[in-house]
Amino acid sequence: MSMTQQAAPAVTTPPASGPKQTDGRTAERPLAIRLLARPEIGVFLGALAVWVFFLAAAPPVRDGNSMANILYQSSTIGIMALPVALLMIGGEFDLSAGVGVITSALTAAMLSYQLTTNVWVGVIAALIVSLAVGFFNGWLLVKTGLPSFLVTLGTFLILQGVNLAVTKLVTGNVATDDISDMDGFNQAKKVFASSFGVGGVQVKITVVWWLVFAAIATWVLLRTRYGNWVFAVGGNKESARAVGVPVTFTKISLFMLVGFGAWFVGMHQLFSFNTVQSGEGVGQELIYIAAAVIGGCLLTGGAGSAIGPVFGAFMFGMVQQGIVYAGWNPDWFKAFLGVMLLGATLINLWVSRAATRR
Repeated sequence: MSMTQQAAPAVTTPPASGPKQTDGRTAERPLAIRLLARPEIGVFLGALAVWVFFLAAAPPVRDGNSMANILYQSSTIGIMALPVALLMIGGEFDLSAGVGVITSALTAAMLSYQLTTNVWVGVIAALIVSLAVGFFNGWLLVKTGLPSFLVTLGTFLILQGVNLAVTKLVTGNVATDDISDMDGFNQAKKVFASSFGVGGVQVKITVVWWLVFAAIATWVLLRTRYGNWVFAVGGNKESARAVGVPVTFTKISLFMLVGFGAWFVGMHQLFSFNTVQSGEGVGQELIYIAAAVIGGCLLTGGAGSAIGPVFGAFMFGMVQQGIVYAGWNPDWFKAFLGVMLLGATLINLWVSRAATRR
């Protein structure tokens, strides 16, 4: 009996309870700091601040049609900013994205008109051309080891010259011919450039495509093996290759995604205006890159999200249209963009330091 009483405490007595002992390395960070560590939080707060500012400064912004127009402007930037952001997370960027949009639209317009065929033939041909440009950029980069700045700067110049020269050669003008009366035009317009009503407000279909592409990109980055590859090659491609990541495939496919985005936006421009000016697109690549950077993507690669560039593009659309609705001189637009870019860069730097501070 006495042996049982002596053994019982060792079996039934629970271990001493008390506060969990942690050191500075294992202590859980406060929720606010963990939220700040998310790359999209800073740009979300910035977009919210810009929206509130123009609500107060420009009363027309409060109208539903005005907001639909702002979302439309944002979507035309945001659709391209998404693949550009994925490419930046993968450690590269593409200076040919802006003129690539025009190359795609010119290809579809001229092939359709000159061959007098269904416009869908031109649309598919333009997709092949855009993917081929992306493949060329990625292939040349991985085969030569040249920086993406040099590779895509060369492609930018080539496409810019080809756009102008070929258009003048084929059409005798700097713009393509009107294709609005050709077979398949109305069907293609429904896909790329139609509108639909929501509560009496006309919303462009590009807004829907923008959000759909953002959802897909977010899922790919966070839930798939390919998303892990993108972050890995952007962080350190040699380490990624050492653990079995297909670096060549990932890099080339990211450039081809930019080509797909250029094709989609190019088709929207073509079927919105029925014709394309061959000299357009120059400078737009900086807008796409800036939207991605404002959205939290680092130029050094390995960090970012797909949601951040959505808010970055919204800020661009908000400023671009908000200045007009406020009745200000639109020449200030680029100055606002510069301020936003520098501000976002400083905020991202502060957030990064705050998130890693012990």
